[in-house]
Amino acid sequence: MSDETMMTAGGEPAAAVEKRAGALRRFAPIAVVLGGLGVGYAFGLHQYLSLTFLAESREMLLGFVADNYLLATAGFAAIYTLAVAFSFPAASVLTIFGGFLFGWVVASVLVAVAATAGATILFLAARSAFGDFLRDKVGGIAARLADGFEKDAFSFLLIIRLAPIFPFFVVNIAPALFNVPLRTYVVATFLGILPGVAAYTYLGQGIDSVLVSAREAGTELSAADLVTPQITIAFVALAVVAAIPAVVKRLRSSR
Repeated sequence: MSDETMMTAGGEPAAAVEKRAGALRRFAPIAVVLGGLGVGYAFGLHQYLSLTFLAESREMLLGFVADNYLLATAGFAAIYTLAVAFSFPAASVLTIFGGFLFGWVVASVLVAVAATAGATILFLAARSAFGDFLRDKVGGIAARLADGFEKDAFSFLLIIRLAPIFPFFVVNIAPALFNVPLRTYVVATFLGILPGVAAYTYLGQGIDSVLVSAREAGTELSAADLVTPQITIAFVALAVVAAIPAVVKRLRSSR
């Protein structure tokens, strides 16, 4: 009897059972991510990831950090990792939180490590679910773009990490649709987010007076209110500089 005709105790073909089990294993990680995101919103956890909450709880949070520094740093890193892994749209706000609570130097280290860890978890979950979907299902221009991305994966990832063009969670997932090595993804992510992390933690370090003023005025403050055009231009300039080696490499290979 062949594998296709072998039957399980329940009378179902063994091949069908194995195929279903494989699909469950494949999609389980991304299902956990989506489930965590849904549970977080259902319990209103996103309400705590705002500058309004930081303004209202600043004294309590600062007191906790002063009394439990190691626990606070570990807890912050864990929360940041989970927020990124579950794709909560709060990376900028949490980075400002870190700068406010720990100072920009310590916060930059915590955020860079935690954000890279969370992004890697999401990358692995997406790769498990989608695998070589793009390569197997599409052709033409899309396939050529996939090949080009894979050949210069590090440079391309570094560029899109530096430039604030795409949402953070989109950049975390998109490389999973290509054959990007895990090590390349991790290194490019860590290096690419460092300038932005340093900028936002530095904003957080000096945000106390702004939070107090906003609370006294009864207004809500968002991360977008703190980011100046000059900061955005600086990020874009960094991305352009990072793109130069890849462009030169392409020009040389085309000759």
